[in-house]
Amino acid sequence: MKRMTQLIYSGMMFLSVAACGTDSGETGTSTPKDLSQQPFTGKKVLVAYYSYSGNTQAVARQIAQATGGELFAIETVQTYPERYNDLTAQAKREINAGFMPELKAQVPQMETYDVVFIGSPNWWGTYAPAVRTFLSQYDFSGKQLVPFFTHGGGGMQRCESDMKVQLPQAQFLPAAAFPGRASGASADKLQNWLGKLLP
Repeated sequence: MKRMTQLIYSGMMFLSVAACGTDSGETGTSTPKDLSQQPFTGKKVLVAYYSYSGNTQAVARQIAQATGGELFAIETVQTYPERYNDLTAQAKREINAGFMPELKAQVPQMETYDVVFIGSPNWWGTYAPAVRTFLSQYDFSGKQLVPFFTHGGGGMQRCESDMKVQLPQAQFLPAAAFPGRASGASADKLQNWLGKLLP
């Protein structure tokens, strides 16, 4: 019984179901701005994301459609285990060790992008190790970085703050966190967030 309790608790921590940290990354309830004109008009936009289960990918596709951005999937050379308990254990080890897995590909001509959205699931309160690798591979000088995260109930937690620690000189725009769903983000919440990024 004790072992079962420990497994359940670990799973809750991994998926951010526990109410740790704040949900300040969630989009607010203010009236969404008109997005009839795409945000970042005249700028070249990249939407890079790591997605294990497809939830972050769904949000990334919505962002790309709304901004006219180009999609780039961050993929690891070594795949993660399919079994849930094995996955959570490996993810925790990697995060605690600061491990950065090897990625399959790099973004061609990263220097040509003005705005880079960076998406990740919330794993153990922070962003996935694959995204840490991605961020270490490029010079983001002169770019606007826009983080977004998916979660199982715990919100953003340390995702945004840890990313800012990794890239202390980067210019960040406000991040957002969305509940992980195969259907993607709520259209109103997504629109509200993107509207806040407009000049």
